[in-house]
Formats: sequence, C-alpha cells, structure tokens
Amino acid sequence: MKVEQISVFLENKSGRLAEVMRVLGSAGINIRALSIADTSDFGILRIIVNDKEKALKALKEKDFTVSKTEVVAVEVPDKPGGLAQILDLLDKKGVNVEYMYAFIERSSENAVIIFRFDGNDKAIEVLTTAGIVILDGSKVYNL
Repeated sequence: MKVEQISVFLENKSGRLAEVMRVLGSAGINIRALSIADTSDFGILRIIVNDKEKALKALKEKDFTVSKTEVVAVEVPDKPGGLAQILDLLDKKGVNVEYMYAFIERSSENAVIIFRFDGNDKAIEVLTTAGIVILDGSKVYNL
C-alpha cells in the first residue's frame, strides 16, 4: 500500500530542473506527480513516475543525487473540508504529517494526496480502519 517516490537534490540555479525533465523525457519516463521545495542553495524535487527503476538509473547516469522514499497515496473526499477530516483523524491518533502534495490526476470522485508520515504503517492502519482508500503503488504508477 506504499508508493515509492524519487527525491532529486538540485542546486538552486537556472536550468537544473529543466535538465532533470530532459533526462526523464529522453528515458521515456512519465511523471505522475511532483513537488519541489527549495532554499537559497538547493532544492528537493519529489516525483512519482511510471518506471522508478528506469528513472533512478537515468538520473544517476547524469550524476544527479537521488534517493527513494516510501509515501502513501490517499483518496481524499473532493469537497470542502475533505482534507481537514483526514487530517483531524490522523491528529487524533497521533500521526504526524511530515509533508504532502496533491496528485494531479483524480480517482473517482476523490482527490489523491501523497503523504509522508512519521509512521507510514500506523497512518495506513488508522486510515484503512476508518474506511479511507489507500492506493496501491502499481495503480498510482499507471494512472
């Protein structure tokens, strides 16, 4: 029920993000979701792709610093307060959200949010017990 995300560490300078996109595009990699966070010196690009092993190989061959992280893809009701309900549930059970970002595609009538929790297994248990849908990695990679 977990999804593997690739993190790419980038110098915060013009053209670095474009270079990553060129490398992935040339390798035939399709990006399913992404997020970027930056400081004055560097950025972290977090991506979910259709072929993570091929993406890792292509990026490493071009000397990018990359790592894999497990995240959780959660269907969140696409209505006012939908995300608040999920976050309230997690808060009541003591699960901390380290970061999150929205998935650009939609599944049924729900939005898809990518979460990194301080305890992914506990978060999955809390959410599934409450009837919240967790998407399997194979489904996310192929959306």
